[in-house]
Amino acid sequence: MSFSVKILGSSGAAPAYDRHHSSQWLEIGKKRFLVDCGEGTQMQLQRYLCRTGKLKRIFISHLHGDHYFGLIGLISSMHLFRQIDELHIYGPKGLDDIIKIQLKYSDTFLNFKLIFHETHPDGLELLYEDSELSVYSFPLQHRVPCTGFLFREKPRPRKIIKERIQPDFSLLNLAELKQGKDILDESGKIKYRNEDYTKDPMPPRSYAYCSDTKYSPEIVEYIHGVDLLYHEATFTNEFEDRALETFHSTAAQAALTAKMAGAKKLIIGHFSARNKELDPLLQEARLVFPDTELAVEGETFELPFSTVDF
Repeated sequence: MSFSVKILGSSGAAPAYDRHHSSQWLEIGKKRFLVDCGEGTQMQLQRYLCRTGKLKRIFISHLHGDHYFGLIGLISSMHLFRQIDELHIYGPKGLDDIIKIQLKYSDTFLNFKLIFHETHPDGLELLYEDSELSVYSFPLQHRVPCTGFLFREKPRPRKIIKERIQPDFSLLNLAELKQGKDILDESGKIKYRNEDYTKDPMPPRSYAYCSDTKYSPEIVEYIHGVDLLYHEATFTNEFEDRALETFHSTAAQAALTAKMAGAKKLIIGHFSARNKELDPLLQEARLVFPDTELAVEGETFELPFSTVDF
């Protein structure tokens, strides 16, 4: 199953140097997710050939405009293009009122059902799950209520070694082996040991999105061990006091968070307009956490399976 993150926007409060406001497009198997929807997002979706016809769920981290001002435009375009499937929007209290009042005064009656899910920045909260994936919100430390999002695959069943399948294995036996159980005979004794006929499944992958937050070691417990972490890095260390004042982070602080969390890879973004060149941010982060990349718009980050031979 594919698992990828495409950067649509990575600028901070103001768009600058051809960088757009925050937005990311996730493809996990056949599912599509949008995380934050700053101004210009739908143009970026078109530019990078992201098909909104498959988009069913949008996650908004907080109600600063650079993270959601593109939402009403995107909803309007989906209506114009005859979207019929329901659209789920996850975000903080008040977002539903903001969208509904714009629809009301534009006399717009959508072709599809809009379903709002209120997020709460006071702990880990399960927002969505299916047979393969769980999506959680967790609290960030910003000037307004703000949450990060954690996308985590569910554990897979054990893999049966096909060449070792015995002629007397039933479908029930195969199901039991996938669940990690031994096969027992009629007397209850082990007939076939699970470890002889199966191997470990590919490990579940995970991605954490930390939009706007001051340096906060408290979030480590929510993102521990993620394969890929996006963390804002609005400033360099030179402006650490400004970062604290505005409830943002420096590149070094983002890298320290990744290091403490045991993340495998870090992406930094939400760059201040004062940063025309981004290399100083990247170098600052890499001094603390070497496997760091910039959130360059149009770049896709794939989450590969473990390099272990399966």
